[in-house]
Amino acid sequence: MKKTFLLILSIVLIVNCKSQNTNQSLINNTEITSVTKPKLVVGIVVDQMRYDYLTRFYDKYSEGGFKRLMNNGYNLKNTHYNYIPTFTAPGHASIYTGTTPENHGIIGNNWYDKFAKKSIYCVDDENYITIGSNSNEGKKSPKRLLTTTVTDQLHIAQNMSGKTIGIGIKDRSSVLPAGHTANGAYWFDGKNVGKWVSSSYYMTSLPKWVNEFNNTNKADTYLNQPWITLYNISTYTESIEDKNNYEGPLKGEKYATFPHDLPSLREKNGNYDLIKSTPFGNTLTTDFAISAIKGEKLGKSQFTDFLTISYSSTDYVGHRYGVESKEIEDTYIRLDKDLERLLLTLDKEIGNENYTLFLTADHAATQVPKYLTDLKIPSGYLNNQSLNEYLNNVTLDYFGSNGLIENISNSNIFLNTEKIRSLNLDKNKISETIVDELINFKDIHKTVSAKTLQTSNFKDGLLSLLQKGYNQKFSGDVLFTKSPSVISDYYEEKGGTTHGSGYSYDTHVPLLFYGNGIKKGNSNNYYPIVDIAPTISALLNIEFPNGSTGTVIVEVLK
Repeated sequence: MKKTFLLILSIVLIVNCKSQNTNQSLINNTEITSVTKPKLVVGIVVDQMRYDYLTRFYDKYSEGGFKRLMNNGYNLKNTHYNYIPTFTAPGHASIYTGTTPENHGIIGNNWYDKFAKKSIYCVDDENYITIGSNSNEGKKSPKRLLTTTVTDQLHIAQNMSGKTIGIGIKDRSSVLPAGHTANGAYWFDGKNVGKWVSSSYYMTSLPKWVNEFNNTNKADTYLNQPWITLYNISTYTESIEDKNNYEGPLKGEKYATFPHDLPSLREKNGNYDLIKSTPFGNTLTTDFAISAIKGEKLGKSQFTDFLTISYSSTDYVGHRYGVESKEIEDTYIRLDKDLERLLLTLDKEIGNENYTLFLTADHAATQVPKYLTDLKIPSGYLNNQSLNEYLNNVTLDYFGSNGLIENISNSNIFLNTEKIRSLNLDKNKISETIVDELINFKDIHKTVSAKTLQTSNFKDGLLSLLQKGYNQKFSGDVLFTKSPSVISDYYEEKGGTTHGSGYSYDTHVPLLFYGNGIKKGNSNNYYPIVDIAPTISALLNIEFPNGSTGTVIVEVLK
């Protein structure tokens, strides 16, 4: 009996020992995997991309572009912006800082500066000059971005080693993602220049590879051909008829229909600026990004590099032609080809297992209100002049003055503090009166005062989104939202559509993770856009951006 007991005890000890060794081996392997950082992180932002463009055009995509990321990476299907306003600059800033405008300070593309008493642009900076041309297009910097980005934090973690390069046709889409410490940020100087430029904030002269790229005159190559659909237009069954009443033709065109004769339209449409409103702007961006990968030798050192790419032409096309157009379908089919080319370059230059990539959007877009109205869906256009007159009459009726409002922009109302003080009026009372009366104006859906946003905590709904987009120092005294699918009357005659609201059609965007350290799968769980930066930070094992309010998306990480 005693021998039997000792035998059993020995077996148990041996099994436990093997189990512990196996578990320790698994732990060790996990630790090795967790500290194996990618050689390059690539962040891709597609300007004005709705989530449903992934599913709507899915059958038209190749296996190597969007489908490769969706099927071999991690597809988060329920990612949203968690603030208002949903514009380009706040979107790019929020993706890379991991927080919302209430903290990072980028409350619009342009906004009214109540201290300077004028409208300002998010990345303008007169302290710097253009590098690469004689224009003023390079007087830019990230000075108005109040917090660090994940790109900054990677640089800091590596003692300023490694490279960060930002690329986008729009300056704001390059400057803001690249952060404060970038080695370079580049954007396209259109009009009569047609070259990629930068700012003296980053450098004193363009690198050799940028000059060589500019000398190829690739923009001319694309603009010297007509824009026709990549495939037979009859196969574009995911979009409405090409000739319709919802689009805005280019200057010189009678109708916004294919083919678009770019060579004959250049002069009337800003020469090189025209490329922005075609899918070839995205192709040019891809060409330049590939040159950056090779020219900067990204992913070749012992440190992790970061490349930010913004595809902006999708936004220009979307604004002009709308969500349901043949033009938007062709633009995404062509972008898919550009992504495939980019991914193949990354495979060759960096190695498939050596880079991590994410793809998302800075906002989405609504369908053209005229189109929705024809479908008997509530929608419309807010008359800005009537709104201004209405609000001035409100202040005149209640307070005996129609000069109490200093500015109305970006759904913010700025009061004239000096005028109010001179009349010995109560600013908070004026704000609340405007809130109470503005809600009665046609097509206004929500109104709230800055005071309420400062003293209340809205956990959900549009007011919570306004609160996260409200910056106490820079935003207005009263904020408001339009009714669903109502946009500015600027687009009523012009055609096309826009964005900026907190409704799902503006907040719901793609989010795809792919590559080193990323699982394969998909999820319908809700995630706010501010979770991207913390997730990449966790993957890289670095500190989060200093204003980050997002959390790590654990389910995407190996």
